[in-house]
Amino acid sequence: MPLRNRVDPFGDLHAVAARGLLTGNRGCLVDDDGAIVRRHQVRRWIACRTEYRGWRHPLAAPRRWTPVFFLDEAVALAAGHRPCALCRRDSYRTYGEAVAEATGSSVPSADELDLRLHDERRSGRGRGGRDDRGARRPGDGRSLWTEDLADLPDATVIVVDGSPVLVAEGRLLPFHFEGWGPPLPRRLARAGPVQVLTPATSVAALRNGFRPELHPSATRNRSDPSGVYSS
Repeated sequence: MPLRNRVDPFGDLHAVAARGLLTGNRGCLVDDDGAIVRRHQVRRWIACRTEYRGWRHPLAAPRRWTPVFFLDEAVALAAGHRPCALCRRDSYRTYGEAVAEATGSSVPSADELDLRLHDERRSGRGRGGRDDRGARRPGDGRSLWTEDLADLPDATVIVVDGSPVLVAEGRLLPFHFEGWGPPLPRRLARAGPVQVLTPATSVAALRNGFRPELHPSATRNRSDPSGVYSS
């Protein structure tokens, strides 16, 4: 039975067999019996390589950091993570440089990035709660913000009818744990104000040159015009 360590774009944990392209760290999430008891322990949420220097780490060890897994970096960024400064040093550096380009200031430190992302994850703006059946409403437990769809960079994740959707080359691709799905129909892929799940700091990085590691499904159906939106 799979462990509950797969992350969706909202940052929630699920028991899903497929592991995805990246792993990550939010501190120790388990109790002394190895059961998930918290969503995070620390402010520093990072996205890491699944293999680095042959190191091995237990999946659910008490009092040690608990690995979580993402389909790809678009999911990791949407969930509120940033590139690891150790195993993904080049990505971490270009992410910080892109944030600096966006803000017109010096390159932020890891602590400064973590403070920004922590605030954006927990500010409560746009919280939607749950409906009468207990299903998630847009923004439940996460801060959503509004931006014009045409102004969002590729690899941003937005929320459409309560579900996470990837912005990818003029198309909107719904999230599945196995990959990004076929484009939404054109009637649903209209330019205009949308609710954005990816934190503003990461969107700024994407807009200013950061290139995330995406699942191959993010680039399929490029020749299919049915889901292309326009302003």
